[in-house]
Amino acid sequence: MAAQKINEAHEHIAKAEKCLKTSLTKWKPDYDSAASEYAKAAVCFKNAKQYEQAKDAYLKEAEYHTENKTAIEQAGMMMKEQKKMPEAIQYIEKACMMYMENGTPDTAAMALDRAGKLIEPINLEKAVDLYQKAAGVFENEDRLRQAVELLGKASRLLVRLKRLDEAAVALQKEKNMYKEIENFPMCFKKTTAQVLVHLHRGDFVAADKCVRESYSLPGYSGSEDCIAMETLLQGYDEQDEDQVYRVCNSPLLKYMDNDYAKLAISLRVPGGGGKKKKATAPPEGGASGAPAAAEEEDDYEGGLC
Repeated sequence: MAAQKINEAHEHIAKAEKCLKTSLTKWKPDYDSAASEYAKAAVCFKNAKQYEQAKDAYLKEAEYHTENKTAIEQAGMMMKEQKKMPEAIQYIEKACMMYMENGTPDTAAMALDRAGKLIEPINLEKAVDLYQKAAGVFENEDRLRQAVELLGKASRLLVRLKRLDEAAVALQKEKNMYKEIENFPMCFKKTTAQVLVHLHRGDFVAADKCVRESYSLPGYSGSEDCIAMETLLQGYDEQDEDQVYRVCNSPLLKYMDNDYAKLAISLRVPGGGGKKKKATAPPEGGASGAPAAAEEEDDYEGGLC
């Protein structure tokens, strides 16, 4: 089956080359027909799992059919099949630039999103760049719902990379977009994420400001999210490790997106080394209770998988 497909591919290439030849009676190459034959050859090579040859055929298709930018993106996908991810992303980004020049920004943004997903498992920094570019394209087109979704992907990866200053900026932009499209429950969630990021940055003032600014959001004051953040900030400010621990291990925070949940369960108050020991009666027999305190401290260990 593979051999048959390879033979078919070479037949299409031969036809394409014939379309490009000129003669006394044919003065101009037939670029459209050549491009069509190269496209057919690419599919045959792809079906035969000859990805390098498929890539070359897609690039030839793009060369002779300049309106078809998807051929270059397909060439990138052939590189992906060979696990040559940097090369794959280069072709996809080139296709995106051509989509933009051709007046199809939505197609460009979606291709950038696909590229981000491809590269994310091996290069988080590049994925952040691609998601942010895609978000920017959608934002320029006033497609804020699509833009904020992609910006959210970038924010989470910035947290994972521990680039918290950049994450704080991205989260504020997310929150502003959700406010603009009047998705206020998501604004509440972004406020919680902001507080966690700012506290990990050691900036209590910025965390407190995020909550205060959110009081103007319809329904925020008195909400579960608001009360949790007020309680967290109070505990953090007063170095009450028990209070911080309770809020950070509550379902509201533990079931956030994984990257933010990890910020919650790893949060410590300034100068604190663990959970504050509760004021309880000593165990029978006059034991000091020190081992129990150590066990409580172990509650901080680990994290979400």
